[in-house]
Amino acid sequence: MKEFKSEKRLIKITNTLKRRQYDLMVVLENIHDPHNVSAIFRTCDAVGIPKVSLVYTKEKFPKIGKKSSASAFKWVEKQKFTSIDSCYSELRKNGFKIYASSICSDSKSIYEIDFTGKVAIVLGNEHRGVSEKADKLADERIMIPMFGMVQSLNVSVAAAIILYEAARQRIHKGEYEETQLKESELEKLVEQWCKK
Repeated sequence: MKEFKSEKRLIKITNTLKRRQYDLMVVLENIHDPHNVSAIFRTCDAVGIPKVSLVYTKEKFPKIGKKSSASAFKWVEKQKFTSIDSCYSELRKNGFKIYASSICSDSKSIYEIDFTGKVAIVLGNEHRGVSEKADKLADERIMIPMFGMVQSLNVSVAAAIILYEAARQRIHKGEYEETQLKESELEKLVEQWCKK
C-alpha cells in the first residue's frame, strides 16, 4: 500500500511539473493581507505558475503559515525584490512582457490581451493598487471589465480571474500538453519535489 501511494505521488509530481508554465509569472506588489497572498499562491499553483515575485517597498514581507496557504508555498517558488525597478529589470532580461493590473482610461480588458507569450502579471496593494512606478513602467495596463457599482474586486479574486483567463488561452493553444522543461531539468525537479 505504501509503495502504491509513493508511486501515485511520483506520477502526480511528474505530471504537475510537466504542466508548469515557466513563461507565465505573477508579481505581487505590497499586498498587505497574508490571506490574500496565500489565496493568490493557491491559484498560481492551480494554473501551473512555478514562481511568484514579491515586491515589498511599503509593507513588510508577509508571514504565511502552511495551513493558510494550503501548502501552495511548498510548490511555488518565491523571489523577493525591494524595488519595482529591480523586479522589472529581471523580468525584461528574461524576455517577459509586463502587464500591470490598473484601473486607468487606457487599460485594456483582459479579454483583449494575449497571455500565451512570456508574460508577467502585476497585482498591487488592496487599497492603493499598483504603485505609480509599477504602472508607468509596465508594457500594458490591464483590467477586468466590471458592470456594477463597485470599482474593484478583492485582489485574490482579481488574480484568479486574470490567471484563469491566461490558463484558458493556454489550454486552447495546447500549452499544457507539452512540457517546457528539458528531460534533465524535469528529472532534477522531480527528485527535489519528492523530498518535500
